[in-house]
This record gives sequence, C-alpha cells and structure tokens, in this order.
Amino acid sequence: MTDFSITKDAEGIATITWDCPGKSMNVMSGEALLQLDACIDDALADASVKGVVITSGKKDFAGGMDLNVLADMRAQAGDNPAQGLFDGIMQMHALLRKIELAGMDFKTKKGGKPIAAALPGTAAGIGLELPLATHRIFVADNPKAKLGLPEILVGIFPGAGGTTRLVRKLGAMAASGFLLEGKMVDPKKAKSAGIIDEVVADPVAAARAWVLTATDADLVKPWDAKGYKMPGGAPYHPAGFMTFVGASAMVNGKTKGAFPAPKALLSAVYEGALVPFDTALKIEARWFTHVLMNPSSAAMIRSLFLNKEALEKGAVRPQGIADQSVKKLGVLGAGMMGAGIALVSAMAGIEVVLIDATQEAAEKGRAYSEAYLDKGIKRGRVTADKKAAVLGQITATTDYAALAGCDLIIEAVFEDMGVKAEVTKKALAVIPADCIYASNTSTLPITDLAKASDKPDQFIGIHFFSPVERMLLVEIIKGKETGARAVAKALDYVRQIRKTPIVVNDARFFYCNRCIIPYMNEAMRIVTEGTPAAMVDHAAQQLGFPVGPIQLTDETSIDLGAKIARATKAAMGNAYPASPADDLIFWMEEQGRLGRKSKAGFFDYDETGKRLGYWQGVTDKFPAAQQLPALQDVKDRLMFAQVLEAVRALEEGVLEDIREGDVGAILAWGFAPWSGGPFAYLDMLGAEYAAERCDQLQAAYGDRFACPPLLREMAENGESFYQRFNPNAAQAA
Repeated sequence: MTDFSITKDAEGIATITWDCPGKSMNVMSGEALLQLDACIDDALADASVKGVVITSGKKDFAGGMDLNVLADMRAQAGDNPAQGLFDGIMQMHALLRKIELAGMDFKTKKGGKPIAAALPGTAAGIGLELPLATHRIFVADNPKAKLGLPEILVGIFPGAGGTTRLVRKLGAMAASGFLLEGKMVDPKKAKSAGIIDEVVADPVAAARAWVLTATDADLVKPWDAKGYKMPGGAPYHPAGFMTFVGASAMVNGKTKGAFPAPKALLSAVYEGALVPFDTALKIEARWFTHVLMNPSSAAMIRSLFLNKEALEKGAVRPQGIADQSVKKLGVLGAGMMGAGIALVSAMAGIEVVLIDATQEAAEKGRAYSEAYLDKGIKRGRVTADKKAAVLGQITATTDYAALAGCDLIIEAVFEDMGVKAEVTKKALAVIPADCIYASNTSTLPITDLAKASDKPDQFIGIHFFSPVERMLLVEIIKGKETGARAVAKALDYVRQIRKTPIVVNDARFFYCNRCIIPYMNEAMRIVTEGTPAAMVDHAAQQLGFPVGPIQLTDETSIDLGAKIARATKAAMGNAYPASPADDLIFWMEEQGRLGRKSKAGFFDYDETGKRLGYWQGVTDKFPAAQQLPALQDVKDRLMFAQVLEAVRALEEGVLEDIREGDVGAILAWGFAPWSGGPFAYLDMLGAEYAAERCDQLQAAYGDRFACPPLLREMAENGESFYQRFNPNAAQAA
C-alpha cells in the first residue's frame, strides 16, 4: 500500500490522492515524498494528461510532516549532518518547484500542465506548503477545517518553501501572523487573507473544472512573472524597509532573543526578499538547517510534539483497563476553579452537576460559563445553539442528591483538610459505589485527603491550573492507595476535555508546584539582596519565560504565597527551610499589597488594573546593592532553582517519566519552551557542567543548589537523562 496514488480518466485529468494507510490524518514521510515525486513525473510525462488534481482520501488533507523524517536526514548524513539536512530539504524544494513549474518552458512560461489542490479539510505544515506550490487551491466550505503553518510552535519554521511562498504571495507584514505566530484559520478566513483561492462545496469537482479551462497565464506564479514586486515592498523599498525594521523589533521584543526559530525565519525572509525566487529557496533551506542543527529545535520537537502527543494518546495509561470515559460529572465548589472545570467539561459534552453551599454561589459558577460563551459569540467562535447546548449540560444546585449517577466527582472547594473532608463525606453518601472521586487540590497530600473516603483506591488528585479553560495541562496525582482504574478514569477524562495529562505520585506540592515555588522564592531572595525586581523579571524573560517571577507573583496573588508558606511551615515544623523570601511576602501582605486583584503589589496599578510600573516601596525597603550581580548568575539561580527540584522529584519517584517532567513544566508554568523542559535543558548543558555549576552556586548562594546525587552520578558516568531514562524519546528527536 502507498501514501500517494494516481488515477487518470477519459477527460485527461490525473488525480493524485494522498491517503496514508492505517492513519486518521495524512502525514508526510520520506517514502511518501518519493511516491508523490513519481506520481508528478508520471502525470507530466503522459501526453494524454491535460492537468492534475491533488487531493486527500481522508476527511482532512494533511497534518504536516512526520518530524522523524528530519531526524533520519540528519542521522543518514553521518559526520556531516548539516549537509545531509540541507540536501534533504533541497530535494523537497525541487519536488515542489517541479509542481509549480509543471513542465512549462521557463523562458516563455508556456507548455505547463495545470495542477490544482483540492482540500477537503484541515491542512497544516507541509499539508499547506504542498498546495501553495500548486496553481490554484480549492478548499471545502468546512468551518471546522483549519489551515496554517504552525511549525514555529514546536521550535522550527516552515522549511519546505512555505516561508518564501507565503511572503511573496501576501507580503512580509500580512504573512507575519501565520509564520511568526503559527496562526491557524478556517477556509473563509484563509481566502480573505489570500492564502487560498476558492472555498467551495465540492473542491474536487471545482478543481477538475478549473484544470480543464486553465490557460498558460493561469499557471504562472506572480514571483515567476516579469516585473514581480513583493506586496508591501521589498527590504530596499521605503515601505518594505519600515516593515522589516518593525518586524525585527517585534520578534526581539516578544522572544527576548531566547528562541532561535523566529530569528532564523526573519533572516530567511529578509535575505530571501533580496534575491530571485530559486535563490530564496536555498536561503530558506540554509536557515532551516541552521535551526534544525540547534539543540533547541530537537528538544522542542521532542517535548511539544512527540512527548506531548504520546501523553495525550495514553502513553502512561494503565494497561488492561476498559474505557473510562466520563458520562456524568459532579463538581463540588462553584468558585473560579470549579466553574472552569464545569465549563470545559460541558463543552466536551459531559453532563455536569455543579454544587455549592448556596444556590446563589452555584448559579454564579454556572454564569461563568455563560459569560465565557457570550464572549465566544461576540468573536464569532461560538453559535447561539452551541451556547444553549453547553449551558444545558450544567445543573447548578445545592442538593448533593443530584450527584446520583455520577461516574466522576471533582472536589474544588477551599484548600482546607476539614472542609474537603466534609464535602467528601456528603458526596460519598449519594454517589454510586464505583464512582471515582478526585480532589483538585494544589498542595494538600492526596493520601491524607483520601482518609475521608472508605474507598481510597478510588480516590485520586486531578490538579487543574488557572484559568482552567486556557491552561493546557492537568496534573494527575496518585495517592499511596490509588488504584489503576482511578488513574485510567482521570486520564480518559483529561483526554475528553482535550488537555494534556501528566501522572505523578503523591508528595508535598506534587511536581509542578514543587518546582514553581522554589523558582518564585529564589526571585524574592534576589530582590531582598538589593537586585531590582525589573532585573529579575527581565532575566526570566530572556530565558524564555512568558512573564517574570515577580510579575507572576502579582498575577497569582501575594496572599496566596503567604498562605502556602504558613501552611508548609505548620506541616514541616522545624524542618521548614526559613527564607528571606518569606519575609518579603509577609511584609507585602502586611502592607495590604496583595497583587493585581487588590490593584497594589510589586507593581502599581491604575483603576482598570493596568500595570503602571514597579512599586518604589520595595526598593525603599531593600535598597539597591552597591554592586549588582552578574546577569548570568541571576539567570542560573532562577533556572537551577527549578531544574534541581525536577531532578529531586525524579529521584524520589514523584515523577515516573521524564517526558511528563518536561511537558508538564512547559505547559504548567511556561518553563523556557526553547529548552524542551528541565531534563532536556540539563541534557543541553551536559551533566558534567550542570554538576559543576551546582557546586559554584552552592558555594556562593547556599545548600539549596547542592547537586542531587542522581545528577552527580550521571556527570561521573557521562550520561544524559534522555539516554538513561527514555532511549526511545531520544531516538525520536
């Protein structure tokens, strides 16, 4: 069986159909590229063929490139991987250029055969780069379809001609959202943007009709025509010059220089715009090779594509457990977290019972969904029928009897052992005997919470991040007695609501908060030493974090940090590691500066909640040091505070799979995505250097930077995490 097949009919139309056997979505492989090349050669060489239609045998066109193809190119090149990658990329360019020129005489631009793309649905990555090389693109009128070039989101950029063609088709400014942000749009918006040509009921029929009437002039791409001028202006044009100056500032402003792919993409666009089209393709290939040779791209592809996809498909799901999809969900607590859980569950088609102590509070929780859906209607993303259907799935009540028939309960009440135990007992009195019970706690041990249940094997933690509807990660926590069915239930539920799960074992703060809290505490320590808060935040942003830890503290609320510190101290007693960070947080709390919610925190705010700048009071309390620390020291302290906790979590068995550690860190708190996560970051540094840097930081700043025994052992043995703990993932990258 083949991925690409060709059929010819009496009208002289050759139809090339892309249909990967055994897969729900077409993806481009190395073998498939050879098959497509052969089909194109066949059609161009056959005198009876008047034109070609390229389409899909599936409901969508294609999901992109099998990224293992790039790894294979690199591996097969032996001692010169860059040359191997460049040669492989240029072979793809040659194939797509062959489609674009379609046998025409390049001087006269005559004699070519029309080639149209007929897309039944979604086309992403090379699934859109291939149609962009055809002469006309027809797409089904399918509002669920998405078209775009999302490569930038996994650390690369469109490298099969998509960058060069889209810029020459739309202009640098108009193409920037699709290239630099990976924007995916529906067919009508793609047509409006100028990416595709037609939105029709039957794209194959429309493509066939066009092929039979197309003229020589219809086949010539603008950039191959005499006198072509780039929309918006080339870099040497006054308008184009300003575009590229602005683009450079925008990219560096957004990425702070931490991500290699956007800079490389901008270079490919700028340099490519100065030369003829075929030379521009070579420039694109060189910059694409440059990105692929950067370890960041391999790490991002592995974590944000391969590992993330594996976890979403059930890589850590217990074997032999029947499907545990949720039919009816009970949510205890209609505050912001409970309301968000109810929203995402109802949107996934799950019946939800939302309970709170008063009917007013329960209705307010349901109103959260209504307000969210109303915003969606205003933006054209939600229909009135969809709103009615979602709200119809949510029952807001105070009556625990309404939980009868639930197969999953998620408790999301106040973070207090007594309160949680009380609602647990109320729910257990009415729910079915086999119902799985979960707590959405962020800090309290699941094993202790399970003591309120007579079925601890059916008790589990499902930790959402706020706001629930936006955050992509869900942390599932196994208590000491949690059974396999409870784990399977939690994983199947997370899949239903289209989020990414990680599964960890029970311990204080679990995995994510265990790493986040030391990170934020280290930032506070640095401020108390007389380093400006702005320098700390900017250091984090230069590391690739979306916001700095000081700003993050304001966003999550300062009194929450104080509460966690007090609760942890009470639980740990004399073992609690006292910190200057606590002094700062407690002092801020005393000042009534609780963060954005109180319009006063580490930042000053106006009445609308807009940040006005860092509060001078912190500088007055902790005057600037006579000599500021080296920026690299600040960066390393922030990074090592997190990655060393990740290593300790692995050592202690809280983490069972380093893929979860890396994916979880990026999705939960925005850990430097360019690095691929804490373990990928340490692999980039090398265990030997990382251990040495630990020793330096420990000597300068304290024992919290002591090298974990596991990392020390790996340094001595010359090992990496992905070699030792996940060899298959290492090969996949």
